[in-house]
Amino acid sequence: MLLLGAADVRASAPKDLYTGEVVVAGQSTSERDEAVPGALIQVLQKLSGQRELPASPVIDQALRNANRLLLAFRFTKEDRLGPDGSGTDELHLVAEFRPQEVDRILQQAGLPRWQADRPVVQVWAVIDDGQTRSLRPLEYQYAWQAMQDLAARRGLRLSWPELDAEEMQLLDMRLVWGGFTDYLAQFGAPTDGVLIIAARREGPQWVVRWSLAGSGRHWSWHNRDRELMFALADGVHRTVDEIAAVNSIAAEDQGQWQVNLSVEGLNSGEDYNRCLAYLQNQVLVTAVDVVAAEPGAAHFRLEINAAPRYLLEAFQRAAVLLPVGPAENFRYRFLR
Repeated sequence: MLLLGAADVRASAPKDLYTGEVVVAGQSTSERDEAVPGALIQVLQKLSGQRELPASPVIDQALRNANRLLLAFRFTKEDRLGPDGSGTDELHLVAEFRPQEVDRILQQAGLPRWQADRPVVQVWAVIDDGQTRSLRPLEYQYAWQAMQDLAARRGLRLSWPELDAEEMQLLDMRLVWGGFTDYLAQFGAPTDGVLIIAARREGPQWVVRWSLAGSGRHWSWHNRDRELMFALADGVHRTVDEIAAVNSIAAEDQGQWQVNLSVEGLNSGEDYNRCLAYLQNQVLVTAVDVVAAEPGAAHFRLEINAAPRYLLEAFQRAAVLLPVGPAENFRYRFLR
């Protein structure tokens, strides 16, 4: 009875993916109405992973009707640092849109969907001033803040390492500067989602080397600009582009599918509850039905919003379910 009563539980993507935040001059209705389409553009960029949205009658129509898609909104004040250390207050409109309607626009416009299960990328930023190499020096706090804000607007969260004095003494800055992302694991960096930024001035320009590890891949590139903040912005855009490209669902792979999943190794009520919670928390899974149960096993029917291979990849990444036979048979053993 416990098993069969847990039918049709729906999962959803994180709310912040459907929330856009834009600068506004005031809080009047006209100023809000003018800003809402910009917030919707930001949401479509976050969901699709696209730096620029393509020309599309579907998107044009959605932007004209952006206010009808609003679920909630609020105004906030944000403190922004300038290169000279001075602070200014910015007024922001934070607009949350209706997920199902936005998803429909995304699919009708033929846009890919960047999967919602996105790791936080840890950033190790090193500045070479010609004499020493420093990890995220405070005099460039304005640039780090702008970089983090830009990544958030595109749907990628960044974090920064927090090292104590002893760890800083042990850190080999030569290896960090050299872009050896694997080396940083011993200092708490994630094995899948770390970015090293090595920047120094060469004449009038900043030259920046980027080393990114994520999604089981590695990327490296250089860029340059007269202003550090602009060089960092360009690198953040490329970071998001690369990560989104390998974690997106193509438009033709979006839709509705059903798969039958059998899970063995459910030897207690706790095992069952943990397995069910794991399935419910998969953003690719829109509904879970328990169709049968037997000692040590349960059989589920899953409704999913992408081709089945994406769910297989999600199971493989998490190592919660171990395939029993070919993975495409959707027979698994519960591990934890």
